[in-house]
Amino acid sequence: MKVCRTKAAIRAEVSAWRAAGADVVLVPTMGFLHEGHLSLMRLARARAGVGGKVVTSIFVNPTQFGPGEDLDSYPRDEARDLALLQQEGVDAVFAPDVGQVYDPQAQTIVETTELSRVLIGKLRPGHFRGVATVVTKLFNIIRPDAAVFGEKDFQQLAVIRTMVRDLDMEIEIIGGAIAREADGLAMSSRNVRLSPADRAAAPVLARALDQAAEMAPTGVTASRLRSHVRAMLEAEPRASVQSVDIRDAVTLDTIAGPLTRPAVILLAVKFGQVFLIDNRVLYPTKEST
Repeated sequence: MKVCRTKAAIRAEVSAWRAAGADVVLVPTMGFLHEGHLSLMRLARARAGVGGKVVTSIFVNPTQFGPGEDLDSYPRDEARDLALLQQEGVDAVFAPDVGQVYDPQAQTIVETTELSRVLIGKLRPGHFRGVATVVTKLFNIIRPDAAVFGEKDFQQLAVIRTMVRDLDMEIEIIGGAIAREADGLAMSSRNVRLSPADRAAAPVLARALDQAAEMAPTGVTASRLRSHVRAMLEAEPRASVQSVDIRDAVTLDTIAGPLTRPAVILLAVKFGQVFLIDNRVLYPTKEST
């Protein structure tokens, strides 16, 4: 496995693979990998096929963190990450420093102007602008045939798919299912920052999503379902509910009445200073599940 610290190094590696006719699949990460990330590596390997190559990036992107957010305390353990990626058979890792990715004189950004300003984007202004900009840069540096992103960051995935469509990027975007702990908590690099008491409380997110999935086929309205889930979360004293939203699963448009098509419920909840998100696609009939 080749570890590339510069744009020139990863471009040279990818150019050699392309000259040999290999497909290249990228899995962008911010490091501190867990089983959820590793499941994305396996998806990438399956997509790359025989003779294909898998590239992972490890880069904690400063432009997607707002003032007072957890950039400085975001967990990092590169040596462990590289060992895990080696075990998964990843072919190359792009692990640049900030200076490699952002020129001090840079003035260009990428933004999906509507999707970036709702839901998590409303809670974290500028977050998805930072995501879209860095992902565009990674796509331009590595030029993959496909890229894999986790469905836990449901809005992020929608932003990236919209960006790829709008900017005519010839890159296949693949979503990977949410990986969960035994108690249902969605795997996240931030979970290690939860206090023991907050970690014990955090599975309330999964329980609330389970209830939402059970209620969805009963004809309940989206607004009533949202209220029920919010009340369930607010009953947990350690949870600070930031948002509960139910949106069209494809367009992320607002839904108020009964579910007539697949919807997604999106949760954003703080436990102490740790910001967690989770989601579940809801179906209007039991047969759809």
